[in-house]
Amino acid sequence: MGTGPELEVEVRRIQPYQARKSYVCPGCNQDIGIGIGHVVVVPLTAPDLRRHWHRPCWAHRDRRRPGRNS
Repeated sequence: MGTGPELEVEVRRIQPYQARKSYVCPGCNQDIGIGIGHVVVVPLTAPDLRRHWHRPCWAHRDRRRPGRNS
């Protein structure tokens, strides 16, 4: 995720039945709708900065620019 040292994070898998709210993925800027499985990434030193990501966006974050739609 960018330059510099990586933050230590906890990655939590959210199953479709657990996804009760809609979020915007920071990897592609697209909606993560209700009922869509995804991951929640929580920085260990700043848990209030947690973000919800599509699983593929998180897996390929080092190959994409933030907000890229393709």
